[in-house]
Amino acid sequence: MIRHEPDMGVTLGRLKMKNPIATASGCSGYGEELAQFYDLALLGAIVTKSITLRPREGHPPPRLAEVRAGMLNAIGLANVGLEAFLRDKLPALARFEVPVIVNVAGSTREEYLEVCAALDAAPGVAGIELNVSCPNVKEGGMEFGIDPATLAGLVQDVRRKVSRATLIVKLSPNVTDIAVIARAAVDAGAEALSLINTLRGLAIDPWKGRPILTNVTGGLSGPAIKPVALYMVRRVWEQVAGPRGIPILGLGGIQFVEDVIEFLRAGATAVSVGTANFVDPETGPKLVAGLREALERLGCGSPGDLTGRLEG
Repeated sequence: MIRHEPDMGVTLGRLKMKNPIATASGCSGYGEELAQFYDLALLGAIVTKSITLRPREGHPPPRLAEVRAGMLNAIGLANVGLEAFLRDKLPALARFEVPVIVNVAGSTREEYLEVCAALDAAPGVAGIELNVSCPNVKEGGMEFGIDPATLAGLVQDVRRKVSRATLIVKLSPNVTDIAVIARAAVDAGAEALSLINTLRGLAIDPWKGRPILTNVTGGLSGPAIKPVALYMVRRVWEQVAGPRGIPILGLGGIQFVEDVIEFLRAGATAVSVGTANFVDPETGPKLVAGLREALERLGCGSPGDLTGRLEG
């Protein structure tokens, strides 16, 4: 019997990916940083760190803390700002044959709109990931992501500014019911959903008796949050995304190919890999190869054959 290699391609809204493996915002800089380890064209997409209207220095160190089965970060959305990103960072990614999704954060509605409009007009930006869920800054937009009416208003306004790039809304797990928030985003015009962002957490030095991070709290990522992320992806897929045909970009603790398969079965169309890149920068292409082998083993013709498929 002739076995055909699976078609690894997936789509997020209008964004076509050659495979479902992307980087996660904040865990690989502006994307080019990983090029010293492998050809970025092996990935399905690059998701940049958060871009704001003006440059941000972020929080002073220490702003990273390793914890059991994960990592706390309170980077504070440090970035070069929109102007420098468009001038220096985005052109550097043009030589790689990989879609670029730019994560966007802001303190006000006007900032979101200005950044999103500029990115939509910029060649080389395939998608915009609207970050309304960063838990470790006082003015990082999370207030937009925890109230459905406020989120809907922002997404509607952004949708009017974004006509070319695919609009993805990144959801916070720090809410009562993530399905309610997801429905508000989709009703307002989101083409895809990204979930989950980090969980708010705290690490304390037991001997010095003070928080390890200068910001006191930070965002928890890594394997510790994977069960929560899977639950939320499944809930959103069952309640909103599945019935509405909205793709999900799933993330939270993905490190091995089994993790990818779990997220696909929970309802994700594609996945973002973040904290695992700090353990092994080549995690992305390894997952691409591993998923191709896993799909052949499972007799699947594409990753889409697994999306939402839970037995029993």
